[in-house]
Amino acid sequence: MSEQSIFTLAVHAGERSTETTPLTGPDAGRSYTPVVTPVHHSVGYIYEDTEDLDAVFAGASENPVYTRYGNPTVNAFEAAVASLEGGAAALAYSSGMAALHGALLAAGARAGAAVVAAQDVYGATYALLDRLLASQGVTVRFVDVADLHAVSATLQELRPVALLAETVSNPLLKVADLPALARLSHEAGATFIVDNTFASPVLCRPLRLGADYVVHSATKYLGGHGDVLGGVVAVGRPEMRRALNEVNKLLGANLAPQEAWLAHRGLKTLPLRVERQCRNAAIVAEWLNTHPQVEKVNYPGLSSHAQHALATSLFGGERYGAMISFDLAGAGRAEVFRFMEALRLIQPATTLGDVYTLTLYPAMSSHRALDPETRRCIGIGDGLVRLSAGIEEAEDIILDLKQALRVL
Repeated sequence: MSEQSIFTLAVHAGERSTETTPLTGPDAGRSYTPVVTPVHHSVGYIYEDTEDLDAVFAGASENPVYTRYGNPTVNAFEAAVASLEGGAAALAYSSGMAALHGALLAAGARAGAAVVAAQDVYGATYALLDRLLASQGVTVRFVDVADLHAVSATLQELRPVALLAETVSNPLLKVADLPALARLSHEAGATFIVDNTFASPVLCRPLRLGADYVVHSATKYLGGHGDVLGGVVAVGRPEMRRALNEVNKLLGANLAPQEAWLAHRGLKTLPLRVERQCRNAAIVAEWLNTHPQVEKVNYPGLSSHAQHALATSLFGGERYGAMISFDLAGAGRAEVFRFMEALRLIQPATTLGDVYTLTLYPAMSSHRALDPETRRCIGIGDGLVRLSAGIEEAEDIILDLKQALRVL
């Protein structure tokens, strides 16, 4: 049987795999299967045979025993993400940052080790590396991953345990050459970790391009409705999930069952939402690109984008993502604030990937932890605005942008 469409996978992945409930009374010995995985709130599980319980604690069985070790509802969400990413397994976390931290620790990020990361990663990721891990004795080096020669030289110099990149960077929308980075990473003996949050598996499946760990903030496109906080790491081999889980048993950064259920429900419409969001983003980006008060638009779907050809190759040439960032001409903090406050349909909120169109000022929020000079070196100016296209009518989004830009 040929591989199913991602539209079909999104609806059925992770459902009805092992979930059966025995009947009682005259129908004893028979069972039924719920169409939708139920929410298992129980923290503990009872085994009639203590040998079976011992097998779970010994790691010989993956049956549930304690929710910090695993949970049926969470497992169903993990199986769905693994399927969508073309992986063998996945492990869910309480947030995207917890997922990234878990992947780094499982890769060996500890005192005496080194990690190389893209210089324009998400602000909290930058702070995790530059502040937390560096303070614990990890050598951290940031590099422009578009410069493959610089990446190769840094990897060969440091021989790090991990190379970290984002498929599409936050917020500058640079596209990483994943196959080339995977090759360089593995030649240096490093684990290749890819944050695929901005692209989602609808656009790109990094495991198939050489990634070892694929990280998502499930809060964003996977959940998709702004009502769940979570993260997940997809892997190509089951033993890699076991390594992640051994670390997380000690960290306790587990995704709760209710959040897993919400995120799994969100997955079912992921391709539908992303298809519409990408269409809207392409229309809005083209419009912004011609506006006199917009100095520059960062969107991989524009032919002027530095990695447009690469994005076409990686994403298939039909969709380029639903994120846009743009520099308001001659604007600083005060002008950006006036613009954001003038928006009516578009919401200023510290998240992305929702059904709503959202905007954010990176210098104030996502990259606030970086000092102004570091932001400028990366390319995040005081007039940069990030926009996450929703599923509204594109013309309505443009009309709101048009009226808000009049205040400048």
